[in-house]
Amino acid sequence: MSDSIRITRDPTAPGPIVRGFAATGFRVGEIAYPALLLSPDWHEPWNPPPFESLTADAVAALIDEAPEFLLLGTGANLRRAPAPFAAALEARGLSIEVMDSRAAARAWGVLRSEGRKICAALYPLDA
Repeated sequence: MSDSIRITRDPTAPGPIVRGFAATGFRVGEIAYPALLLSPDWHEPWNPPPFESLTADAVAALIDEAPEFLLLGTGANLRRAPAPFAAALEARGLSIEVMDSRAAARAWGVLRSEGRKICAALYPLDA
C-alpha cells in the first residue's frame, strides 16, 4: 500500500489546491503541510489549537475573507465542531461544513473547481 495518494482537479480552477496526501500531511505544490489554512487566493501552514479548544481567532484570517462557508477538516476522523466555535462563526454569519480532513481536502478541490468562494482549515491527518 502506498503512503501517498494523488488528487487531481480541473486545471483551470484558480488558487491553491491540495494535490495529495503524504505521510507528512497535505501536499500543495511540492510542499506537504501537517495542518493547513486555505483561501481562494492563498494557503499557509497552520498550528491549530487542540480541537476541543478551537476558537474563531484560530481561523480569523479565513473569516476575514468573507467566504460562503468554512470547510473544517477535523483530522483523521469526523468530529462535531466545538459548540463555542460553531456559535462564534454563526454569530458572524458564517456556516461550517465539517468532515474528516481527507474528505475536506478532496471537497476543497471540487468546490474550488466550481468557482465557489470558500475557505478551509484542515487539522492534521493524525489528529
